[in-house]
Amino acid sequence: MRWWQKPASDTQITHGNRLWLYVLAAIIMLLLVIPTFIVIPMSFSDSQYLEFPPSHWSDRWYIVYLESPKWMRATVTSLQVGVLTMLVATPVGTMAAYALFVSGHRAARAIFVFLITPMIVPVILIAIGTFYAYGRVGLNNTITGLVMAHTVLAAPLVMIVITSALRSYDLDQERVARSLGATRVRAFFAITLPQIKFSIVTAALLSFLTSFDEVIIAIFVSGGSNATLTKHMFAALRDFIDPTIAAISTIMILVSTTLLLATQFIGSRQK
Repeated sequence: MRWWQKPASDTQITHGNRLWLYVLAAIIMLLLVIPTFIVIPMSFSDSQYLEFPPSHWSDRWYIVYLESPKWMRATVTSLQVGVLTMLVATPVGTMAAYALFVSGHRAARAIFVFLITPMIVPVILIAIGTFYAYGRVGLNNTITGLVMAHTVLAAPLVMIVITSALRSYDLDQERVARSLGATRVRAFFAITLPQIKFSIVTAALLSFLTSFDEVIIAIFVSGGSNATLTKHMFAALRDFIDPTIAAISTIMILVSTTLLLATQFIGSRQK
């Protein structure tokens, strides 16, 4: 039997019937990956401008990035905000997802939809509203303001990941622990948390990456010594097309890919 005649699922749909889907998925993946294949070679160009393909190869722009106080300060700010956002959004999103999942209240679904609206509303609207609200309380250009704004974006992702994990978890195990005298908090930490810990790690990683890569809110509410790396990259691309942004983009791609692969490796070791 040829490979395209073999069933692709329990419904007996063959690979040949799904050939159009495979082709479409390959095209989409190619469109997503092509920018990466362009940015990485450009980061090793010796040209004063963004050039592809590079006429001369050099690590010049990596050195410029590593030796620049401005870029280093922005990198530290982004890492700091990303870690703080992860530490705030992960427990907040986990508690919200758990509370709504176990409540069984009729309004739980409506509340869940309301809490994930930052994923639905255009980020530019959130950025504008945040800018004017922060202007009244003096939180613009502060680490605290950035963390709060990024938490609004990251918490819904945490809720979705944790809710998905809870749906595949047998809540009766926690109920048994509570029937034997454990409090809800103790039952959660002793029974539920160990079984969804990989999902929590994944949610934490997504929170960090959401903050680290975010640019629109950062443009509005960060500045001065607290400007993020993405804001400086946007300004460099808009004002004078600094090739350093290609080197920084390559490093960010490497960091994101490494974190995702590490998470998958941890998950595979736990299965």
